[in-house]
Amino acid sequence: MSAPPATPRGDLLALTPDSLAALTNRGLVKRAIKELDQAAPAVTVDGDGTVRSTFPDGTAASLPTGGLDAGACSCDATAVCRHLIGLILAYQRQQSAASSLADPGPQPPRRPAAPRSPIDVPSATPPSTGTAPDPWSPGAFTDEQLTSRIGARLMAAARRVERAGFLARVRRPTSTDPIPTVELGSTTVRFLVPHDLGFVHTDAVAGTRDDVVALAVWAFRIADERAPGLAEARVEVGGPANDDGSGSGFEATILLADRVLRDGAVHVGTGIAAAVAEQQQALDAGGLRWPLLALGDLADQLTAYRERSARYRPDTLAGLILELHARHRAVCNGGGSLRALVLGTDETAETPLRRLRLDSLGCRVSAVGEQRTVEIFYAHAETATVLVLRRSWDGEADGAALARRRIAGTTVDALATGNVMTESAVRSASRAVRLATSRVAHTTINPSQGNWDALPEALVVRDIDALGVELDALPPRMVRPRIEAELVRAVAVSDVLTVNYSPGQQRLDAVIVDAHGTRATVTATHTVAAPGRLDAVMAALTGKHGRVQFVSGIVHRSAGEVVIDPLAFAVEGAMVVPDLAPSVASHLGFDSGDEPSPLVAALQGSRTLLTTVAHQGLLHLPTTYPDRLLGAARELTTVGLRRVASAVDGFAGTLGADPGEDAVQAWVDAYLRVEVALDLC
Repeated sequence: MSAPPATPRGDLLALTPDSLAALTNRGLVKRAIKELDQAAPAVTVDGDGTVRSTFPDGTAASLPTGGLDAGACSCDATAVCRHLIGLILAYQRQQSAASSLADPGPQPPRRPAAPRSPIDVPSATPPSTGTAPDPWSPGAFTDEQLTSRIGARLMAAARRVERAGFLARVRRPTSTDPIPTVELGSTTVRFLVPHDLGFVHTDAVAGTRDDVVALAVWAFRIADERAPGLAEARVEVGGPANDDGSGSGFEATILLADRVLRDGAVHVGTGIAAAVAEQQQALDAGGLRWPLLALGDLADQLTAYRERSARYRPDTLAGLILELHARHRAVCNGGGSLRALVLGTDETAETPLRRLRLDSLGCRVSAVGEQRTVEIFYAHAETATVLVLRRSWDGEADGAALARRRIAGTTVDALATGNVMTESAVRSASRAVRLATSRVAHTTINPSQGNWDALPEALVVRDIDALGVELDALPPRMVRPRIEAELVRAVAVSDVLTVNYSPGQQRLDAVIVDAHGTRATVTATHTVAAPGRLDAVMAALTGKHGRVQFVSGIVHRSAGEVVIDPLAFAVEGAMVVPDLAPSVASHLGFDSGDEPSPLVAALQGSRTLLTTVAHQGLLHLPTTYPDRLLGAARELTTVGLRRVASAVDGFAGTLGADPGEDAVQAWVDAYLRVEVALDLC
């Protein structure tokens, strides 16, 4: 066995079993450790730093500098194998033994160096030395180093993303987490070894999104310039060259939306399809992901109307036109919103993911006409996000019947109540996930025990007051990222105070409290697609299955309180998913049905009037329409919403024989104020 070189391979010594598991998989690392404990291979080091080993079975492996991909092995594996992992671990042990032999004995006390010793057993971080991590920044990598690592083609792709602009969350090394991390819209990038691009981990499949390595380095550069002292910073990188911010980049799409508003779904005709396709191509080329998705939904609504489908809803169509205008306004003329956040310029259409674990947070079953849709919500702990698996079927099956349907070879019930380990997941920009079918990429499911307290803090609510502050700080819904499950949380339940049923609205309301005594309301409404929902919610909240520990659901504010639309309950080591429960003879109690408050009723009436414009068209409104608007404005004034009333009144004043651009903008003003007010109610 040759003597180690004067300068040890710091990149290999910095790798922990957890880092190696992230780069490969944990099973491979465990097997390599087991074989190494049984029979260590001979390890030699060339003059250029290449590490070589010969294993007892005759397999030879070598690893030059440059990362795991640069390694070679004589076994039949087509990817990184256990021999390369064993080579790294054996080298670490050799260096540890050499350091012990070279120790001259007791020395004067001195500050210990940064951890460089190898790890012989799995551990989350290197052994603590009582010192801060090496204060290095991935922003120090040069563009030449990046090009050498990912190639000129992917550097060009990264430059296109930079020109469009993207948003990133940068986390610097700390004593508890020594790995610099960048969260991008489509993936998370971790720099596992200091000063070395050869060991960068992303949760995307290797080779599909390596351009994100450059994006992460550039994000660190911006963070080092603008927020050098913060452990965590959110930065916007790149963007259009014009500094005046005078345009959004999708003005032509806005003109198309205005055409729909003027003609209405009733009169717009089929000729608009070509214009929509042209704008979709332009938005895709410009990387404007959120406007692109909004325009796609708008086109789907117009198609649904022509087909007389139950998917068509006038309020949805009006909301999509409003969303496009709101996003345009938010970034124009020096708007106060981050361009990448509002337009989704850092999002890719789809990202294949590496092996990952998904923890189910429950399921929602919905009905549109004779179509049933199942949405299963998963917590992805590594990125602290919630992903949605969606599947639709034609027919009138209810939740209990849909629970037996199959997706990716397993039942909906198993997917909705289990923890999924998969190598075949593909994530969309809106955080929808699909499980691709593959002979080599496996998916396994284990029943969930509802251990949601182990999820990241961003997904678990233990303080309802803090959740309320978070909800209050959100931007208006129509300019937020189009994340499908952005407000799905697991809320810890300390006690259930009351449970009441309103038969008039077929709604069950329960008041829960957290450990601090702060209240929230769990609200579930009956639907024909999930007839067993309310009884299952009642059983969970009243302790029929044991004490409820968590409720997962979609959270929002209403009348100043936090409201939870439940998806599942964690009840003493088990999950209860109400939407998949069978229908039973109801034993719900009775309470007097309640009507919406005068304020909410006035806002809802105004919104109904304004959605009429998107349905019938500005050019085709009845002569009585302005008077109806003025009546709605008076009602809004009566309940104290004077600014909203003024906007509605102003829109009425723009209507005439030939409403023009001023009428379009007045409609946007009025509808925007009504929608924001309703979100705050």
